Amino acid sequence: MRVLLLAAAVVVMLGAVSSLTGCGSERRGEPVTEPLDPKDPRIVLGHRVFSQNCYQCHPGGAAGLGPAINDKPLPVTAIKAQVRQGHFLMPGFAKNEISDEELDGVVRYLKALRSLRTVAKN
Repeated sequence: MRVLLLAAAVVVMLGAVSSLTGCGSERRGEPVTEPLDPKDPRIVLGHRVFSQNCYQCHPGGAAGLGPAINDKPLPVTAIKAQVRQGHFLMPGFAKNEISDEELDGVVRYLKALRSLRTVAKN
């Protein structure tokens, strides 16, 4: 009985350690794309808001604690609904946390990342 409890405790600890270390990407820098053109102020705003609210789970739009989001051709309404309502482990963000203007910027930023990723693949 004691051996079973010890084995169960080891399995739980290994699961906890792997969930903390195995989900994240080793790369935590800029996205693996060309740099974004900083001339569009909405993309600049979206990048800032994304960095403050989304980057920790979606580093550079890539997979981390959350799934990759810069390679999904989701419609704008789906992206906005996901941000506002949340889904599974992702929290929802109210308008007093991310304004509609900021959310528009995040969407524009994600679409810019996606277009750069497409260019980089070709």
